[in-house]
Amino acid sequence: MQITWKPLRDHGEHARASLPDSAFAFPKERKEPLTDAAHVRSAIARFSQVGGVSETERSQAFANIKAAAGYYGVSVRASSWRDLVA
Repeated sequence: MQITWKPLRDHGEHARASLPDSAFAFPKERKEPLTDAAHVRSAIARFSQVGGVSETERSQAFANIKAAAGYYGVSVRASSWRDLVA
């Protein structure tokens, strides 16, 4: 799955509306921003609560979360997005 997430340089306290699509786990829907370690942990915890997305979008979001987690040093125990949906 293609990773679309990219770390922000000097994002500071920008409003969510000004973030690029590449800052989100679900870029098309602009859901679950991945701007720091706390937001990555939140995206993992709330993954199953995101509605109205396809399996392909979930797969992409999981890849984005894993990329952001690696960048921010957050541990992801799940090996698939399906592990996050109970």
